[in-house]
Amino acid sequence: MFSYEIHATEGRARAGSFRTPRGVVETPLFMPVGTLATVKALDPDELLGMNAQMILANAYHLHLRPGDELVRSLGGVHRFMGWHGPMLTDSGGFQVFSLASLNKVNEDGVTFRSHIDGSERHFTPESVMRIETNLGADVIMQFDHVIPGQSDEAAARDASERSIRWLTRCRAEFDVLHAAADAPRQTLFPILQGGIHPGLRHEAALRIAAMHRWDGFAIGGLSVGEAKPDMYAMIEVCDAVIPADRPRYLMGVGYPEDLLEGVARGIDMFDCVAPTRMGRNAAALTSDGRVNMRRAEFRADDRPVVEGCGCACCRRFSRAYVRHLVQADEMLGARLLSLHNVHFLIALMREARSRIIAGEFASWSRDWLARYLSKSTSQ
Repeated sequence: MFSYEIHATEGRARAGSFRTPRGVVETPLFMPVGTLATVKALDPDELLGMNAQMILANAYHLHLRPGDELVRSLGGVHRFMGWHGPMLTDSGGFQVFSLASLNKVNEDGVTFRSHIDGSERHFTPESVMRIETNLGADVIMQFDHVIPGQSDEAAARDASERSIRWLTRCRAEFDVLHAAADAPRQTLFPILQGGIHPGLRHEAALRIAAMHRWDGFAIGGLSVGEAKPDMYAMIEVCDAVIPADRPRYLMGVGYPEDLLEGVARGIDMFDCVAPTRMGRNAAALTSDGRVNMRRAEFRADDRPVVEGCGCACCRRFSRAYVRHLVQADEMLGARLLSLHNVHFLIALMREARSRIIAGEFASWSRDWLARYLSKSTSQ
């Protein structure tokens, strides 16, 4: 049901196809994040219109509200939110360690209090597999132990080794759950941890790759406070060990420069809440850097947010109108900028794919990043 085919490479960059039960996903790709079974402010039809191929939801949030068993009773997360393409659910490991209060970690799992109502909850590898099976996404993630990006080697080793032990339990529970005749068609991705310590990342990748013939691999615990050069170095360590014929998913990374740097280091799949969050804060992504649409210079600017952009915002509305909306705190402003930003990242990855196939990725990405970063620092 799941397979990956590489069509072209340039250096470490790859253009491939990830086959799932609900369709083929062309890589590299950016996956919009629909944490609560919605990509904030965007309709699923709008996502289809901008060529979104695969989206995310989050097991932690949907377990707390409205409840994963309710979602299952309503036909699973695809039917629940009206998205019928491939989906991935994050296990909630990051949220348990960042949003919840009073965390208590032991070998069994994590006890925490809900950030919504303060109720005490307990997640284990087994319970998270049941939650993600109830939700029914195509790709589900293991429950892992997430720590801050600058954690020392001892803390990073403890979290990485615990994540590997929890992965063994996730795999066992996944196999039991999916032996049932009515189980959804899913695959389980492991998550490579290890902080910013090359030896830990290398060791985790080797051990996890030897455990099972996984359909894909995720790299977690990055973009959580570490310096960008450290993140890029850890991607390179993992790239050297992860089997080349499986998709690689870099979790929680979605700024344009990080996407291109990740593709250059063998990453196939990305996700991030940044584009919609920036949209809600009046920021637009452009090839000339991030632009604050509240700026007075746009008050009478009749041009689109990005000239030549094919998104619905840029095809129909002016900078002056979008600025008016955000200045007036009208919800349409946040919606249009969220739509534009998600479209921008999806289109950037489609362009990266075409450049890899044409053998032009290295030169194109170098020039693109030089322009983007120089303009970003000057605004």
